[in-house]
Amino acid sequence: MKKKNKLTCKTGLKKNIIKKKVFDREIALCKMLSRKHGGKCGWGKCKDCGVVPLLIKLHRGKLLEKPSEIKKAKSKIIKI
Repeated sequence: MKKKNKLTCKTGLKKNIIKKKVFDREIALCKMLSRKHGGKCGWGKCKDCGVVPLLIKLHRGKLLEKPSEIKKAKSKIIKI
């Protein structure tokens, strides 16, 4: 009988799933929309959004889980 691998947040975590060019473009879009619309866009409020942590995960291969590290990453990228 085959043993099933347990799926976790870190399963298959790799760098450069999205290339730097795509990462930079999407981050620039987040910044622009946040400034233009007062900290929100069509997806919701920047302070509650998961786009920046997701982009970091897909480009840098780093999983942000703690609220403090998510807040730090967001505030560094998008001035919230």
